Amino acid sequence: MNNISIDSFGPIHKADISFGDLTLLVGPQASGKSLLLQLLKLVIDKKNIRKTLEQYGFIWGNETDSILNRYFGEGMASVWNDNTGVVWNEKPVLKSFFLPRQRENYKEAQEQLFYVPAQRVICLQNGWPRFFTDYEDSVPYVLRHFSETLRLLMESSHGKYAEVVFPKPQSLKSPLRDSFNNSIFHEGKITLDTFGKKRFKLDIGKSSIPFLAWSAGQKEFMALLLSFYYLCPPSKAPRKESVKYIVIEEPEMGLHPQAIASVLLQVIDLISRGYKVVISTHSPVLLEFAWAFRILQESRADESALFDLFGLKKSAQLVGLFKNILEKKTMSVYAFTQTKAGVVTKDISTLDAGSMDTDIAEWGGLSSFSARAANIISRSVVHDSAL
Repeated sequence: MNNISIDSFGPIHKADISFGDLTLLVGPQASGKSLLLQLLKLVIDKKNIRKTLEQYGFIWGNETDSILNRYFGEGMASVWNDNTGVVWNEKPVLKSFFLPRQRENYKEAQEQLFYVPAQRVICLQNGWPRFFTDYEDSVPYVLRHFSETLRLLMESSHGKYAEVVFPKPQSLKSPLRDSFNNSIFHEGKITLDTFGKKRFKLDIGKSSIPFLAWSAGQKEFMALLLSFYYLCPPSKAPRKESVKYIVIEEPEMGLHPQAIASVLLQVIDLISRGYKVVISTHSPVLLEFAWAFRILQESRADESALFDLFGLKKSAQLVGLFKNILEKKTMSVYAFTQTKAGVVTKDISTLDAGSMDTDIAEWGGLSSFSARAANIISRSVVHDSAL
């Protein structure tokens, strides 16, 4: 069981989430999804976070507020108040948990949760990942660390990405590369412009397009692509060593629904590798997948149903992936809902459109507009027919 329970943390009044192999979190902006996920990483990776900060010249310190400000961003320590309660896997996490302990072995601590933040495009704003120390104190640790991880990935490649960054034959499964090509890059090649400073460029035909001139979706996806390279190394190792959990915030940003479906295919690959993936989202596409997946599992459908769902021809590389996820993996969906007391979480994994609970029936609000539109159109058609 992987469960986090939270009382009175930032805007969150009560949260209780049990993580499946894939867990989707939905809810309006500023409802606490990112804060909860950042807290989850801090609880799981405290030692590794301390090690990383000290490697870059920061002092962990002996005051919890200073530690929380350094991690969540300057001025954010107040999210943890006198009534805050946190329990991770049935073990209470007190505020004092973050203080340094004598003889605490943290210098060898490995990262267990890899975090892809919503602001990821910021780290590539000039076409290349920024250094950890380039950011102001107000920037959360997860963005600094994500940026530095991508930078180190590219800098330590020893020429592996010197010519073509995408598509690379040894990086990712070929059906997934093809899907990204068809939905995002459209026969374009991502290469490195090494004139002066290293920068990504997109070569299409005879044109060489600098990163700042890419489409919003291409720029947003580039950070995700590098994340997938990091988590799925081109070797016999099935997964990134030590990492057990992956958090991806709003993978749909800037992407067409077809491209979102391509990202979902890569998420399926991550799950099949043994990672537990947590996604916060505002996209109905991801909820539609979760709804279809639940029904396919209940009806014991075979992998051909997923090929049909994604509009793919049968592929030997994907048969095992689809079979594995349908037979062995679990999926959870939680809604962050505003109440008078504050935000609470609710398990809406059934995604039953006929439920009397509107949070379940309307998928945490993601399907409410389309449902209202359908009702209005139906009423209008009936009214016009009666005239």
